[in-house]
Amino acid sequence: MDTPVVPFWGPPTSYLNFCEEDYVISRFVAEFINTFSSFVYICYGIYGLLHLRGKPQAAFRSISYLGLIGVGVCSAGYHMTLKYHTQMSDELSMHLLTTPLLYRILTFQATPKKTRIVGIILSTLFTIVMVVHMVMDEFLLHAVSFGLAVYLIATRTLRIIPGQVKDVQLRGRLRRLSFLGVVCHLPPLVSDGLLMRFLAVCFGFGYFVWLIDEFGCQYLTQIRYATGVPVAFLFELHGWWHVFTAIGGYIAVAIVDLITSGDVNKDPTNGLAWPVGTAMRLIKKGMEVKKEN
Repeated sequence: MDTPVVPFWGPPTSYLNFCEEDYVISRFVAEFINTFSSFVYICYGIYGLLHLRGKPQAAFRSISYLGLIGVGVCSAGYHMTLKYHTQMSDELSMHLLTTPLLYRILTFQATPKKTRIVGIILSTLFTIVMVVHMVMDEFLLHAVSFGLAVYLIATRTLRIIPGQVKDVQLRGRLRRLSFLGVVCHLPPLVSDGLLMRFLAVCFGFGYFVWLIDEFGCQYLTQIRYATGVPVAFLFELHGWWHVFTAIGGYIAVAIVDLITSGDVNKDPTNGLAWPVGTAMRLIKKGMEVKKEN
């Protein structure tokens, strides 16, 4: 008979527990794959920080990438311990990522007065949401406010992009990345926001596998037992949710940084992390070959 594992962090106290079985790999890590897949956020955040070295206003522009790193650290801490306070930090980090992005996109080319007002309003709303969420253990306000922030970032960004992308060839290259999108009936304006399409795909597919992990847990567990380690790791779908939302989060941070810093009219292909930069280069080469033929 196997000796029962004694969890290093004690029994879980978080009110969410995912499909991955607890403390199977190590007594020090509750959800092994969910914990280490969270490091993808950190990798993208570090990449963004390194890419900003030597650029104007690097300190200010790095805030959003630090937020991405914070999401990874808090997510890893949560899945490693499954404690209530680490779950709260994980959910807090989501707002620490979106709030600076929302501030940058709402204050882009705004007057100093409007910039101050937006800053005060966002700070107040952030404080209210997090206090209510943590003190009253109220999840709906947290979820709705986060979703609203993402919506505002996306729609405002899409409105700004057409006026900021002056290079016609660059617009064409961005459009060619659209085959990666699954949103086939977006308005024409979105064609200039091609990276935003890619972002939507990443979040959309990540949400899709999250749903399977949530509602198909019994079948996923059976598959894992049938395949065994390491193949079983591929069926830890919440880990894939981390991977795809990390890519989407990185794209959101990168595109907001590009259009609000004035770098958007420089070809960003070589500056974007995998898989975005790689996909753009492959599409560019494919179109060049097609043109030659």
